[in-house]
Amino acid sequence: MAQSANDRRRINGPEESFPPVFDDDDEDMKLKTQRSRAPGDIRPIFLQPGLISQANGSAYIETEKTKIACAVYGPRQSKTTTYSEKGRLNVEVKFTPFSCTRRRAPMRDAEDRSIGVSIHQAIVSSIRLELFPKSTIDVFITIIENDGIEGCIASGSLAASTALADAGIEMLGLVASCSAAIVGDDIQLDPSEAEARASSGTLILACMPALDSITSIWQSGQMSAELSLKCMEQCHERCIDIHSIVAQSLLEHRRSN
Repeated sequence: MAQSANDRRRINGPEESFPPVFDDDDEDMKLKTQRSRAPGDIRPIFLQPGLISQANGSAYIETEKTKIACAVYGPRQSKTTTYSEKGRLNVEVKFTPFSCTRRRAPMRDAEDRSIGVSIHQAIVSSIRLELFPKSTIDVFITIIENDGIEGCIASGSLAASTALADAGIEMLGLVASCSAAIVGDDIQLDPSEAEARASSGTLILACMPALDSITSIWQSGQMSAELSLKCMEQCHERCIDIHSIVAQSLLEHRRSN
């Protein structure tokens, strides 16, 4: 008896097939790296505190294709038995599976932890942890849509600082953050993922404009000392503008409540 050519135990593919189309071709990359704004301009910021009612403090930030939600719980008593005079800040970052071009696994990986460490370094010096002995403050950041690691760190730091202020935790000042990339001979502020890939180096600056102090500097790639200083100067100028946006959003939220 002749056997059938089709295997009924498997799903047979179509008779015709076509090669996949990728969006990282040279022409597409050129189109993506063409900015619709000036090199010194940043993307519009939408910031809304207090959207998560179950948390002590929360914030949602959106800068075009970067969307991040942040929730703060605490301060609450630490479960560790050892006594500590200063409180502890925990920052946990998680990507949603649909946040990137390629679907991500729901479990945490090294990229989540590295972003969490960068955001922790940006905001920890602004919190008066000495007022919360043997206590912990938990910051949970969910990246809903991702348009570059630089944007996630900068926007995540903004959302975390806003959520901490919304929770009523005493701070030395609000933290503002801005990123920059060296594309060719130009310094482009707030780069997208495509612009960061095409750049030779990137820099992220976090500071407290009210106190005129820098809390964190994160740099990658190749960049001369002169360009690094120029990037920090331009980022610091934009952080002053971002600080006013954060303060205004918190003021409007308190008035509405």
